[in-house]
Amino acid sequence: MLMNLETLEWDDRLLEAMQVPRVMLPEIRSTIGAFGKTVEPVAGIPLSAVIGDQQASLFGQAGFDPGDAKCTFGTGGFLLLNTGTDLIRSHHGLIPTVAHKLEGERPVYALEGSIAVAGALVQWCRDSIGLIRSAAEIETQALTVEDNGGCYVVPAFAGLYAPHWETQARGIVVGLTSYVTKGHLCRAVLEATAWQTREIVDAMNADADVPLSHLAVDGGMTADNLLMQTVADVLDVPVVRPMVAETVALGAAYAAGLGVGYWPDRRGLRRHWRRAAEWQPAMDPHRRDTELANWRRAGQL
Repeated sequence: MLMNLETLEWDDRLLEAMQVPRVMLPEIRSTIGAFGKTVEPVAGIPLSAVIGDQQASLFGQAGFDPGDAKCTFGTGGFLLLNTGTDLIRSHHGLIPTVAHKLEGERPVYALEGSIAVAGALVQWCRDSIGLIRSAAEIETQALTVEDNGGCYVVPAFAGLYAPHWETQARGIVVGLTSYVTKGHLCRAVLEATAWQTREIVDAMNADADVPLSHLAVDGGMTADNLLMQTVADVLDVPVVRPMVAETVALGAAYAAGLGVGYWPDRRGLRRHWRRAAEWQPAMDPHRRDTELANWRRAGQL
């Protein structure tokens, strides 16, 4: 957070504000390049990539072009949109970041949005209130009903992250009636992750010139087919899950292999990427708009 995103050097104003001496910081290097070689326990292996986890996930999803986006659904949710070589300063609550940089080339940037509570909401339903006995049961219960029964869950357990950044917000459940069953609550829990994703995508589309055309997904929650279909429905774009679910490790391997010439170029990496499943949007547009309005109204109570 002390780096200037335009110069890719330590920012003197930030260093002064945080009282961090420049001399104590390491040299900033490209994501992919020559870093040296290992010494022990196996000598001579070239180190050719250093990449953060969410950037690695985008790389592992072959998200190399502007408009490519991925979301990791785990305890929280982390969505990155490739914006190409243009650094976009968000006006809608997102964080610009460097997606990756090859040595000798211009950096590729991204917009990032984070969801504080995604899978953690399912864990809360299991461990804290006993609504389900296992994480997988959330989908089974949700499939017993056709909709959420008018129930909405806003899981602001410790505030809301992007695009709101409301640290004082707290979680709420609204729309409870005697009609609402366990199945309705479970469906509302899954929809909470989908609608939070929709809010970030709306912010990204408002900031970026290239709107999101599809969403690549990874993480533990992608095993929930109903959730993935719901995400496709509320975003109105296809949702794609890759064959290799561990995209962070895969992205680091892709970057390292590219750095030593094991992969010829990014096109070769894209050919190596394989799709395991895809969900197409199937929700009626009028219903989508109505449900979005209900979700936003729930968050304003």
